[in-house]
Amino acid sequence: MARFFVNLSSNLKVMKNYIYILIILFTIIACSTSKTTIDKAVSTNLAINDTVRIANDSLEYEVIIIDNGFSSWLASRALPRNYYTQSYLENKNQFYVTEWNNRVLQPQRYSPNLYEMTIDYNSNINYGYEVNYLIYNYMIYFQNTYKQKLGGYVPIR
Repeated sequence: MARFFVNLSSNLKVMKNYIYILIILFTIIACSTSKTTIDKAVSTNLAINDTVRIANDSLEYEVIIIDNGFSSWLASRALPRNYYTQSYLENKNQFYVTEWNNRVLQPQRYSPNLYEMTIDYNSNINYGYEVNYLIYNYMIYFQNTYKQKLGGYVPIR
């Protein structure tokens, strides 16, 4: 079973509670997973494992991605950090998340094994570059790996 979790929180004056987001739970036959822990302030290098975790206590967010093959894809095929601007990533993520959520609400039309849970991505919250980079790249990976098209041009990597 492969899973993709995103837990996000923002240190905004208005918001004091953590925002928890479960992005993707879908089933694939996978070997046991191992964890890679990365603190953005310490390192941005990714080891090739089934789990990617990025945490930054000063910004109070955490992203956990568990998917067989994603971390190796991210390390070998994704464009490097800072290739895209944060605003580009935020716009693409909002677009992909909207389509993703539409598909979750239509299990008779789209596989509920791929689209199990909605994503609570709020475009008014600044999640930072790293979170947006990971979400965007997971969406590209997902579309290429599972032959899905969430809309628009999807780069083949």
